[in-house]
Amino acid sequence: MERRTAQRQAIRDAIGQARRPLSAEEVLAVARRRCRGLGQATVYRALGSGVQEGWLKCVQMPTGPARYEIAELPHHHHFECTRCHRVFDVNGCPGRLDRMVPSGFTLQRHEILLFGLCAGCRNN
Repeated sequence: MERRTAQRQAIRDAIGQARRPLSAEEVLAVARRRCRGLGQATVYRALGSGVQEGWLKCVQMPTGPARYEIAELPHHHHFECTRCHRVFDVNGCPGRLDRMVPSGFTLQRHEILLFGLCAGCRNN
């Protein structure tokens, strides 16, 4: 059971309000605005606990650090900006990917990753 502290609440709020997966460094930067004394080790412990407890999901991208998002989100995919390396949620799914699976195989889950420039980087 997670202890309720101001630091852990700041971390939860940072992730919950982000509307996109955050790296541990991004969580630390956002959560420190509410809780100045927050340390990197506390963030990593809280993220690990959150994943273990099931309220947090780890998003592994092929490049860069792991990102974290609320586990309850509906099925979606991710877009990584190749310039700023922020990761964004992509709503929707093409579905029916089981048709692409080789004969005799069973699809259990999938993740689609998109890469390009985010709106902010595209306009700069």
